[in-house]
Amino acid sequence: MPSDTIFALATPPGKSGVAIIRLSGQQSLPALRRLSGLAPPAPRMAQYVTLCAQAGGIIDRGLAIYFKSPHSFTGEDVVELHIHGGRAVIKELLDVLGAEDGLRPAEPGEFSHRAFVNGKMDLMEAEGLADLVDAETSAQKTQAMRQMQGEMSARHEDIRQRIVQALAYLEAYIDFPDEEIPESVLAQLAGNIKTLQSVITGALADHKRGERLREGISIVILGAPNVGKSSLLNALAKREAAIVSAQAGTTRDIIEVHMDIAGYPVVLADTAGLRAAGDAIEEEGVRRALARAGEADIKLVLFDGSQPNVSDAPGLALMDESALAVVNKSDIMILHDNILTFKQKPIYVSAKTGQGIELLLKAIEENILAFFSGGSTPFITRSRHRALLTDAADHLGRSLADIPPELKCEELRLAAQAIGKITGKIAVDDVLDVVFSQFCIGK
Repeated sequence: MPSDTIFALATPPGKSGVAIIRLSGQQSLPALRRLSGLAPPAPRMAQYVTLCAQAGGIIDRGLAIYFKSPHSFTGEDVVELHIHGGRAVIKELLDVLGAEDGLRPAEPGEFSHRAFVNGKMDLMEAEGLADLVDAETSAQKTQAMRQMQGEMSARHEDIRQRIVQALAYLEAYIDFPDEEIPESVLAQLAGNIKTLQSVITGALADHKRGERLREGISIVILGAPNVGKSSLLNALAKREAAIVSAQAGTTRDIIEVHMDIAGYPVVLADTAGLRAAGDAIEEEGVRRALARAGEADIKLVLFDGSQPNVSDAPGLALMDESALAVVNKSDIMILHDNILTFKQKPIYVSAKTGQGIELLLKAIEENILAFFSGGSTPFITRSRHRALLTDAADHLGRSLADIPPELKCEELRLAAQAIGKITGKIAVDDVLDVVFSQFCIGK
């Protein structure tokens, strides 16, 4: 257990009505006693205190709350100082704490790291906490809460325990080499391993819904120059996010807007017009547009309704099951039959007047909901989890090969270790560094 005491501002930096400075470690309570001159408060009871520097002079008046080990966030003695949120007050108190012997500023994620080390949470729960802090939509918050409360950890731990159980049975027979292993037992063991492998591969075939929910659904607007892509981006975002011009080729690079649609995070991207490039810069813009199209979860393929013919529009080649056909400029649209050549019914909009925008948003919402309703609740939320589950499935597969029992045991052991690294049951320093380095100061 670390011997030094850490402190940090636990609320966002800047001016606020109230700020909270958190201390964790053996020197938390003595530091509070020196600052306030009072006997320590009862655990979990707020005490009104006047905080003073050692050289004299009042820093601020506020509340102090003491959380006695092990009943605290970190599992150590923790003190929270609730003070006024002025920048000068915060700076002076942090400076005074920094001058105290045995105290130092916390590194990013160090409070949560100590909570993990002290058994207050596992790695998945810690990552869920980080996601909860970062959550911007209701769906992100719900997923983060499930992970923080241990729902996903329990599912992974169940798989690990079942692998360990299979390993234990096999090792028991190895320990008694004079006893021949019945074929029925080996068949049952192989069946159990195949079931576990199937559970993991089924979890991996989730279209990365958990990661998408953390990072945002990727929606890209595609189409020829001057079809109204930037205007549509602005209409959907309800603000002037992209430059709109009558000059073709205004958009050269990808412009992104973050949105909340039906509680789900969305990254909406405007792209360069699809045509034979006139220069190297425009050529790169078209290349990036096509690359983004290949990565997108939903494509809004835009067509110009004011033109007499769309049969040769470059967007037609991008129409697939992930694409929505959108005909813009419906306020000046020319009626013609070739609109019917689309494989799906187009959505008619006018980015200029707003006509049809709500219908398009509704269609996007339906596609998002369909994407997330495609299976059970995802329990893979990060690429780290996915890579380790893939390793576990590979080791389980190799354990089913015609190899000596000792090698089967080793493959099962490696599979169990891979699952254990997800929750931290079997952790290594480099994994911990990656996880906790992504936290903010104060967590």
